[in-house]
This record gives sequence, structure tokens and C-alpha cells, in this order.
Amino acid sequence: MSEEKRLTVSASEDQTIAIPAAPEATHTTLRATVPALEARLYQPVKLLDHGFVRVIDYMGDDHAIVQAARVSYGRGTKKVSEDTGLIRYLMRHRHTTPFEMCDIKFHVKLPIFVARQWIRHRMASVNEYSARYSVMDREFYIPEPAQLAAQSTLNRQGRDAILEGEEAARVLALLRSDAERSYDNYEWMLNEGSAEKPADPERQGLARELARMNLTLNAYTQWYWKTNLHNLFHFLSLRADSHAQYEIRVYAEAMLDIVAAWVPVAHQAFLDYRMGATTFSGPMLAVLRRMLAGEAVTQADSGLSVREWREMMASLETDSPAATA
Repeated sequence: MSEEKRLTVSASEDQTIAIPAAPEATHTTLRATVPALEARLYQPVKLLDHGFVRVIDYMGDDHAIVQAARVSYGRGTKKVSEDTGLIRYLMRHRHTTPFEMCDIKFHVKLPIFVARQWIRHRMASVNEYSARYSVMDREFYIPEPAQLAAQSTLNRQGRDAILEGEEAARVLALLRSDAERSYDNYEWMLNEGSAEKPADPERQGLARELARMNLTLNAYTQWYWKTNLHNLFHFLSLRADSHAQYEIRVYAEAMLDIVAAWVPVAHQAFLDYRMGATTFSGPMLAVLRRMLAGEAVTQADSGLSVREWREMMASLETDSPAATA
């Protein structure tokens, strides 16, 4: 077993995570490895103001997908071009099991409100930093001014125009002051001083598992998140999408870049057949066939709802007179 080093992952000197000293040690293995991903192991990609994502471990590569699909051994019996074609076929026809043969484990530091969105993706193994056993750090996500936006009037989950001037300054000040005040109260309730002695000997202090309830949702937490490639692709298809909330999208985009280094063929197939593709409903296809036949179809006589029509037109990137309501 190699020596372990202590890697500081937050502003607190006390909060550290022990990880293998990968840069100083090498390990012999018969497993397939990916040099491009090996170079990224344990290297944090900084996100937001205090967050990051990094790869801790992985298993499998593009060849593992092919091997599982063919139920064969070794590196495969087909040409590389045929391996690529098979992976693209599997992605195009939404096969799942071959992609489940690849696993990856991330260490992520993220705001609590982002973690609560993230955890809705249930097909993963998660172990989170526990505020029952440890003291949370004084670190909070404060958005950049460009990310302060009003509520969208068209989408209940979306943003609209950027806040400006006095209102934006007031919002930022409130976010900072509320977070700082809540953390000050958190520390007071804990009453924990140095060397395991209370800060105020006259008070007992509140248990950590109770004091944590007063922290704001922009406080940072951490977890290890392990999943297979199939479920990771599903996560990325939703969270790396332009409609996803910015604060989780930046994590997904960083992970998508990591996937490109890990399984480049599967990654390209994912971009082509999932991220860059559009699904049309039966009624939408009927409208498209009418358009291709030369008919000037409008939303009013398309049989589609206004939202469906807008989505279809956005997918086609058309604003022609025949394609407007």
C-alpha cells in the first residue's frame, strides 16, 4: 500500500481528505487503463467559487463496451472501425447494458442546493461528508453578478433578464450576510473551541447533528459519487443541457470533458445521438412530412400545442413564415 498524503480541499486546514499519493506512486495492473484519464486522476477541476470535481477511480474503456456487446474476451476480434461502428450502433439504438460495464468515481465539492438537485439521479453510489460527525466549513456559494437573474415568465424553472444596479448589489449583500450570520450562529450553537474544549466553558453547546439545520443552502458539501457510464450519460444529457440550472450545468460540462478523455468513441456517439439529436413525436413527424411535401403549415392547423410547436421550430432552427403561428 502506498503512502497516503493529506490533500486540503477547502479553506479549512482541518478538513482534509486522504487519497492515494498518485503523482508519487505507480501501480502495476492487468486491467485496461486509459492514459488520457490516468493523467487526470485526482486533479480537481475548479468550479463556481469554491467547488470542484475530480476523478478518483474508474474501470473499463471503449473496448469494454465492445467486449460486453460481443460477449468476447481480450481486445476484440474486429477492426477498430468496426468497434467504433458497434458503439455508435449501441448508442443509436439506446442499448444500455454494454455501457453499464464502465464505472467511474468522482469526488465533488458543491453547494448544498446543487447537491439536492443532483441526488435526484438515483442510479449511483453516494457517500457524503457528514455534518453529524464533522464541522462544516465557512464556505458559501456567492453567484457572479452575471448569474443573478429574474424569474422567467415562460418557464417556472428558468431564469430571465439579469438583475442590475441597486437590486443586484442588494441581493449579493443579502446572500453574503445571511450566510455569514447563519454560520456565526452555527458556531455559537456548537460551542466548540480548540483542543476539543468548549469555546465557552459555561455552555454545553448543541449537538452537531442539530446545529447543522441552521446552515444556508449555499454552504458547500462534498461527496464521492460512483456510477456507470450508462447512468452518467443520462445525468449528462439532462444536466449538461442548456436548459439546466447554471450551477449544476458547470459540473456536468466538466464531467462531459472527462468522459471525452475516458471513452472518446462512446463520448462522440453520445454527442451525435443524444446531445446533438432531437426526438420528434408522432404528431410532429406528421407536420414535418406535410412541410416536406410543400404545404405551408402553421401552428393553428398543425394539431400541436403552442409549446410543442415552439419546441419543434427551435429544433429545426427555422423562423420561416410558413413555420410561424
